[in-house]
Amino acid sequence: MWRRSLVAVAVFLLAASPVQGEKRSEQRGGPSVISGKPIQVNPIGTVQSHDGRQAVVIRPELAPALEGLTGFSHVWVLYWFNENDRPEERATLKVHPRRDPTNPLTGVFATRAPVRPNLIGLAACRLLKLEGNVLEVEGLDAREGSPVLDLKPYIPQSDALPEAGVPWWVEKIMKGK
Repeated sequence: MWRRSLVAVAVFLLAASPVQGEKRSEQRGGPSVISGKPIQVNPIGTVQSHDGRQAVVIRPELAPALEGLTGFSHVWVLYWFNENDRPEERATLKVHPRRDPTNPLTGVFATRAPVRPNLIGLAACRLLKLEGNVLEVEGLDAREGSPVLDLKPYIPQSDALPEAGVPWWVEKIMKGK
């Protein structure tokens, strides 16, 4: 029972804490808590470097879940931004994308910023090799030691949306690459 009380206090404090970029000034009716069952997420592996290349090392007992993945050229990697796991970082609701003040102050749900209420990262990676429980990948922007939460195959017919639109600041970033 005391754990629930402690969690309720932590949720209240987190909801009431100041944020970076813009302060939460208009709390209508106080902090809201979404009711329901607690969510439990267990890492399936970690991000590591092997011979100068990035790898996702899956827990050995989960290796059978990788069967069939080599038929895909790319994989979505969902990971945890573990180095930002501080209450003040989770309370950040607006940022300048890419930490560039010339970009507009934008809600974190409209960015790929690592600071957000739930620190889940997402990367589409080229799958270079799969050996046992180790996936050698290219294009993973997670840091060494980041917990990996899930893998999903990249399916071009459903994952690529050519008609998708983006704001001007994203166009500016993409032209700069």
